[in-house]
Amino acid sequence: MAIKPAQGDAYSLILEAIDVGVYRPGDRLVESELAERFGVSRTPIREALQRLETQALLTRDGRSLIVASLDHNQLAELYIVRAELEALAARLAARHANPEEVRVLQDMIADDRKHLGDPQALSRANRRFHHQIHLASHNRFLVQQLDLVHRSMALLATTSLAAEGRDEDALAEHDAIVRAIATRDEAKAGDALRTHISKAFITRLKLDAARDEDHI
Repeated sequence: MAIKPAQGDAYSLILEAIDVGVYRPGDRLVESELAERFGVSRTPIREALQRLETQALLTRDGRSLIVASLDHNQLAELYIVRAELEALAARLAARHANPEEVRVLQDMIADDRKHLGDPQALSRANRRFHHQIHLASHNRFLVQQLDLVHRSMALLATTSLAAEGRDEDALAEHDAIVRAIATRDEAKAGDALRTHISKAFITRLKLDAARDEDHI
């Protein structure tokens, strides 16, 4: 699966490849192979790998770098932080979002319905939706922290939207979030987004439990 270098620098290209599942937790990343795949020299690849290792997205396995994985406790910690930061973003969006930003969120929900039944496409749309809420918070420091959290989300090998019925439920939850933002109800917006993340976490735990049971 070749990825066009025009989409960004070496760091962004590797991160995107991890995010879309080209490289999954446990996969080994080799400088020469990455340079050939992305059509760039090994120096920016090496620098990108060092940066990803510093961010704990890659880890060492002997002399090799592999895509990191999250254990149960790390996953729980990630979702706790994500829920609180996302809820704060929703509350601030309810306070600061302009009418055009609210309209974009509403249009996103309508457009995302065409992705029902396609978990990967809906997952990409879901990331765009959440990022739009982050931007609507009008708080650059919060956006930066949420960007870090969402980079770590790239380490999750599957999307919770793949669970049966989760796609419809997620869009309904998105609608509740946007309605609260549109009516400037900060508390309701925060609660709706925190509930949305909680339900996604429950779904993921069930998916992981089912996968582990299959391996027994």
